[in-house]
Amino acid sequence: MAEQKKYTLTVGITLVIANMIGTGVFTSLGYQVGSIPSGFAILVLWAIGGVVALSGAFTYAEISTTLQKSGGEYHYLGKIFHPALGFISGWMSLLVGFAGAISAVALAIGEYSHTLLGVSNKLIAIFAIVLVSTVHWFGVKTGGAVQNFLTSMKLLLILFFCIAPFFVADEIKSGISFWPQAGDTDLILSASFAVSLVFVVYAYTGWNAAAYIAGNLENPSKNLPRSLIIGTLTVTIVYLALNAMFLYSASFSELNGKNDIGNVVAYKLFGDKIGLAFSSVFSIALLSTLSAMTIAGPRVLEAMGDDYPKLKTFATTNRFDMPYLAILTQAGWAIFLVLVSSFKEIIQYISVSLSIFSMATVLGIFILRRKHSAEKRVYSVPFYPLPPIIFSVCTCWMIYYVTKNDPWIILYSMATMVPGLIIYFAISKKPV
Repeated sequence: MAEQKKYTLTVGITLVIANMIGTGVFTSLGYQVGSIPSGFAILVLWAIGGVVALSGAFTYAEISTTLQKSGGEYHYLGKIFHPALGFISGWMSLLVGFAGAISAVALAIGEYSHTLLGVSNKLIAIFAIVLVSTVHWFGVKTGGAVQNFLTSMKLLLILFFCIAPFFVADEIKSGISFWPQAGDTDLILSASFAVSLVFVVYAYTGWNAAAYIAGNLENPSKNLPRSLIIGTLTVTIVYLALNAMFLYSASFSELNGKNDIGNVVAYKLFGDKIGLAFSSVFSIALLSTLSAMTIAGPRVLEAMGDDYPKLKTFATTNRFDMPYLAILTQAGWAIFLVLVSSFKEIIQYISVSLSIFSMATVLGIFILRRKHSAEKRVYSVPFYPLPPIIFSVCTCWMIYYVTKNDPWIILYSMATMVPGLIIYFAISKKPV
């Protein structure tokens, strides 16, 4: 691929940031304050999410620079363990990781803007998916420029929101304390805390986004680790600041059960008229996340098309060197999910399903290190083996409590994997 057709470091970083900062941070708090009514415990929850994501980013940085190719977990699991596991991961990325996440983001865009536009939230969601998919149809240069612009807008919006509460009247403030209180330790060790981690994990999903375009990134040996780590660190700081601001501005009762946390806070801080205007701003900011997923997702299907002759059609590119059939497939499935699913169902399903494959990839570092000597490593995980252990233990803790609370979620995830395994055996007789 010619150099001018590759994404820059800036795009790699913004891709990670944009994938992560999306519906999760603007919606998750509404599902946490009911069972964790403590400002301190909630910030600890988001800090743990940051540590887990950063641990994963450190580990992926070593794996991705050792196995340099686009495709993310599909490529890594196939190389480290077995092509069948990699294929199932790619199958889940298509159905759940990207199309599912895109549908959740699109539904959130509809939730934020349907009052202002007077149009059904699902209709807005479908339009957003079509719009962003069309933008990325026209190649790396166009898509990268749009991605950088939308991510910059999103970060400016967040910066504004983080400082705005300090300039409003004192009576607007919630009075929630961020200092440790009696009972906080019990809350942090509770099953509710672990279940709430599902929404935090969803909010941090995307820390591995740059790994999906490893083969499409300039100087991946240096830029891939930088993209993963700088992006994840930036988002962790932003998430702590943004959630502190939300809690500073609105009470637990005002936030509890709400999908549109940004709207709740905007209406409280600025009143109905300005708050309504902010709905459109939030929608535009969320387009950044939708755009980032539309960049990364089709690369998985493209990589699968490169490896399996019977899927080669998905690796076909248009005159802008974009895998257009992969883009169309992802957009079509995302629109279908918008029509048949609810926001909360999609989030829980995504978090558990993707965590299984992320954890398998992270654990793969122990096998990869035995295959590749230290002299051949471009990047090494700092404080090894602590990061992969932290990531795996926290992920298992979350999955255990979620499964205990609602066994159907893990069953749905497993059931989605079965067709992928069947398709693998049907098409894998002559892998390239």
